[in-house]
Amino acid sequence: MLSISEAEARVADLVAAAKRAGADASDAVYVCNAATQVEVRLGALEGVERSEGEEIGLRAFVGKRSASVSSSDLSGDALAALVERAIAMAREAPDDAYAGLAPEELLFRGEAPAVDGDDGGEIEPAALRARALDAEAAARGIAGVTNSDGAGASAGRTVIALATSHGFTGGYAASSHGCSAVVIAGSGADMQRDHGYHSARHATDLEDSATIGRRAGERAVARLHPKRLPGGQMPVVFDPRVGSSLLGHLMGAIAGSAVTRRTSFLLDKLGERVFAPGVTVRDDPLRPRGLRSRPFDGEGLPVAPRDIIADGVLGGWLLDSAAARQLGLQPTGHATRGVGGPPGAGASNLYMLPGTLTPDELIADIKLGFFVTELIGQGVNGVTGDYSRGAMGFAIRDGKLAEPVAEMTIASNLKDMFLNLTPANDLEFRRATDVPTLRVEGMTAAGG
Repeated sequence: MLSISEAEARVADLVAAAKRAGADASDAVYVCNAATQVEVRLGALEGVERSEGEEIGLRAFVGKRSASVSSSDLSGDALAALVERAIAMAREAPDDAYAGLAPEELLFRGEAPAVDGDDGGEIEPAALRARALDAEAAARGIAGVTNSDGAGASAGRTVIALATSHGFTGGYAASSHGCSAVVIAGSGADMQRDHGYHSARHATDLEDSATIGRRAGERAVARLHPKRLPGGQMPVVFDPRVGSSLLGHLMGAIAGSAVTRRTSFLLDKLGERVFAPGVTVRDDPLRPRGLRSRPFDGEGLPVAPRDIIADGVLGGWLLDSAAARQLGLQPTGHATRGVGGPPGAGASNLYMLPGTLTPDELIADIKLGFFVTELIGQGVNGVTGDYSRGAMGFAIRDGKLAEPVAEMTIASNLKDMFLNLTPANDLEFRRATDVPTLRVEGMTAAGG
């Protein structure tokens, strides 16, 4: 793995080589991921994996034609061949009126903001094994847990560097730590599986492994002996671990690619109310130790916190430079990038601000409803907003959580769901996308 400064030098050299070889413009990306993963099951070591891979990619422009080429061989001869191949391919590519680097006047300048994403530590496999064993032991210690699908612990580090031919060079590193456990409760035909998981940038922020394990065991036991709810329209309440998927559908609808292709159910909603009043959705790429924090975007543009939804109103799209040109707008600093292909657009640390009601208060007036803890399938139409997914969870009866529920389908349209959504006050930052408990009125629930 290269250091940040070495990675910056490598991509800057590659861009300079492309210019010397005849490219009108270019950018280069370096990514190296190194990780150690330990798996245990039933108290015994199942496996230890160590992976480290680095790639470098070059995007070369000849006029309005472009091509991308990547390589995992960083030797001088391999990179020289990469430059030659990228330019040859670009000369044969079709013209794209919107292709190009980010506007030079918008590039990030100065010292990169500190997002504190790298703890710089090394975790030995023995420590990861102990973490995984603790998680599994705690899960198996819950009364009613009968088997284990295993537990794992991981630690890794990523170095990223980007250079463009019109004046940007930057890089950063991020560490990662994770722990998980998956266990089974019950026996025979009545068995239920559930999990616990947590990840963090710094090892000191990772949740205690025994707590993760206990959560997995308690969740599995709570799901035993599920029933079905009678079908009909009812309030559906989403646990935070599944409610975050609703923001994923929102991001898919406002990404530049969906807007330019006119394949978004929110296509004509810019500047209009799409959520209930009081609902705010914020993207914060500069949150210290955030799972998707970054000092600049995938095109070298500055990033900043932004309310994508403010008081229920859609404030703008997520745009890389190509999509922005096509729409006659400015890029928004949301470009995402791999080593191959052009940039796309996406959110970083995304979350919905909490409401004022506790989760208990949120469901207190529900005579019959459905509290969803797991979603199944991908029945969401990004063009129309139609929503239909399998779901499991718990009945809500007379304002309280009741018996476990399985083999249900919930359906509506995302436009209606967003407008009829109420957040609770229990927001926690645990994932890259976070929401509090969410209540959605008027969904249709039916037995599977």
